[in-house]
Order: sequence, then structure tokens, then C-alpha cells
Amino acid sequence: MNTRQILGTLAVLAVTAACGNTADGAKQDAENAADKTAELAADAGTKVEGALETGQVKTALTTDTRIDASDINVDTNEDTKTVTLRGTVPTEEQKKLAEEVATAKAVGYKVTNDLTIKPK
Repeated sequence: MNTRQILGTLAVLAVTAACGNTADGAKQDAENAADKTAELAADAGTKVEGALETGQVKTALTTDTRIDASDINVDTNEDTKTVTLRGTVPTEEQKKLAEEVATAKAVGYKVTNDLTIKPK
């Protein structure tokens, strides 16, 4: 075999090896993409669950005629299963009622009541 044939053979082997690595790399990239897609889907599902819980608690507060919920903000942390009430209400009684309503609506969640009293 002459030098040209040896170099040609080495070039063919290099291309073949590179194609094999590319196929393996592409397979790994596809697996990584699938894993990331599943992770993002799970995260999106968690965020949707948290948003639904927030909406349900806020709706319960605004429809309860005993509570002025116009200045109540509801946040849900789905990871810690915590619903947090922030903002103001005009009386201590409404603060307690807001927590009771949130606790009744957010079954399986801890309710943190960070409401402050600000008389109107």
C-alpha cells in the first residue's frame, strides 16, 4: 500500500468513526431533549396546579360577602404546598375569616396569613 492509499484509508476510517460518534451524539441529544421536554411539562403542570389553587382561593375570598377581598393577594407555591395571603383587610375579624376561607378551599395546603389590618 502506498502513502496515498494509507492516507485515503485513514480518511475513510476517520469519517466512519465521526459518523458513528455523530449518530451516538444525535441519539444522546435526542434523549437529553426528551428528558428536558418531560421536565418542562412537569414544571408546567405544577405551575398550572398552583395557578388553579390561587384562582380557587381568590374566588372563594371575593365571593364571601363577609370579607373585603379587594386588597388581598393570593400566591401559591406548589412545591411547598403553601398558599400565602398578602395585602390588607379592614378588621382583625376579616383577617381571621380570610384565613378560614383559604384553609377550607386549599385542602392539602398550608395557609400563611400575611394580611395586615388597615381600617378604611
